Amino acid sequence: MNKVLIGVGPLSADEVVSVARLGVTVELALDAQEEIKQSRKVIEDLADDVTPHYGVSTGFGALATRHIPTELRAQLQRSLVRSHAAGSGAEVEREVVRALMLLRLSTLATGRTGVRLETAQAYADLLNAGITPVVREYGSLGCSGDLAPLAHCALAVMGEGEVRDAEGNLKDAGEALAAAGLTPVVLKEKEGLALINGTDGMLGQLVLAAHDLRRLLATADITAAMSVEAQLGTDAVFAADLQALRPHPGQAASAANLRAVLAGSEIVASHRDPANCTRVQDAYSLRCTPQVHGAARDTLAHCETVADRELASAVDNPVVTRDGRVESNGNFHGAPVACVLDFLAISVADIASVAERRTDRMLDVSRSHGLNAFLADDPGVDSGHMIAQYTQAAIVSELKRLAAPASVDSIPSSAMQEDHVSMGWSAARKLRRAVDGLTRVLAIELLTAARALDLRAPLAPAPATEAVRAGLRELVEGPGTDRYLAPEIEAAVQYVADGRALAAAESVTGRLH
Repeated sequence: MNKVLIGVGPLSADEVVSVARLGVTVELALDAQEEIKQSRKVIEDLADDVTPHYGVSTGFGALATRHIPTELRAQLQRSLVRSHAAGSGAEVEREVVRALMLLRLSTLATGRTGVRLETAQAYADLLNAGITPVVREYGSLGCSGDLAPLAHCALAVMGEGEVRDAEGNLKDAGEALAAAGLTPVVLKEKEGLALINGTDGMLGQLVLAAHDLRRLLATADITAAMSVEAQLGTDAVFAADLQALRPHPGQAASAANLRAVLAGSEIVASHRDPANCTRVQDAYSLRCTPQVHGAARDTLAHCETVADRELASAVDNPVVTRDGRVESNGNFHGAPVACVLDFLAISVADIASVAERRTDRMLDVSRSHGLNAFLADDPGVDSGHMIAQYTQAAIVSELKRLAAPASVDSIPSSAMQEDHVSMGWSAARKLRRAVDGLTRVLAIELLTAARALDLRAPLAPAPATEAVRAGLRELVEGPGTDRYLAPEIEAAVQYVADGRALAAAESVTGRLH
């Protein structure tokens, strides 16, 4: 993808990821330019109207009863942005800020906000120059949209505040714009409000998280399959006809992945004969993998549906309708996004929890079916992966706390004008941390299962799990006496995070669900 064309229609999730994460450039389509010009004319025609119009000739929030005279309306917009750029805390990640700016530009491109074409173009120019406004962790209540984060971006377009340039250097916004050959925007009627009144921050983080979770859920099926092999589990429970008795799509997809990844395993075949295996059934953490992983898949599918609807939305207040009305509305409320962000955090915690249980079974000599205690070379002298599981457990405990919903909270603001808020930004921030935690939990399961498969030699794992194990062995040595473990965990984390583990399995199976 060389360039993303931003028209009146919605962006795709892949386009958001490409611009936010990969730095792909953007261009305003001709249809969007025309819509922007037409809606701007509506706002300009209201400039001298004696009837109050919210955001054009009035104050904001609880101050909306104040009528603003014509000569103060440009100052009104500048003051709005400056006062709302009130974030605090650590800097928000570059990809999140780029997603936020892109999604605000997408709403501007619908022609429903009433901004000038040069103001919308300024956002495209900022993205293309690689200039990223400094946005702080705290400041959004998720209603009226992500006000403070968006205000920091609008401030940068005005040539004020702090930004990071394309090389990541911290600079004054005016200096960075000048170095890129860009001119600060002087905001006019309605524009300040249009730049800050949207759910773009929480939506951008939802899209990025969903993209990462698609890969992680497929990887979770792979690490689970490796654990099944390592613990001499059976693949019979993953049969398609058994799964069809409970026809959840995610469950079927997960089971199909497990069958594909385990196909041809000598380890699994070695104990299919009842004469060689006295166990009637495996523990839940192995046997119920499709049910647990499938529930998360179905949750993700629902969340992606909500994200697609939001990507097709024009979120602002007031909006300029196609027939020329300027109307107040409540579409800026982040409830639809906040709820699914919380929903995903619950599923992330559940996937990590079952992965940690599978890992723990491989380390317990009483449950691992012949493996060394903690997979140690010389148990007692060596501790093997004992503390790697502690790290997993600490992360899972954190993920359970992060699964507590943010969207059930509401702290009234703006003198009770904004008396119910979504806390969607907070839900998005904790989901990002949860996705990182899940990545680490799955990496430790993979690292542990790979060592267990080595210890099952001369029995060979399935070709797909062998490909994953072999790829890891290019980064991390196999079994032996205890080594400095943290760098090996980090190598496994990167192997999972950048998709190499998934690609290794798919080099054998073809594309997994």
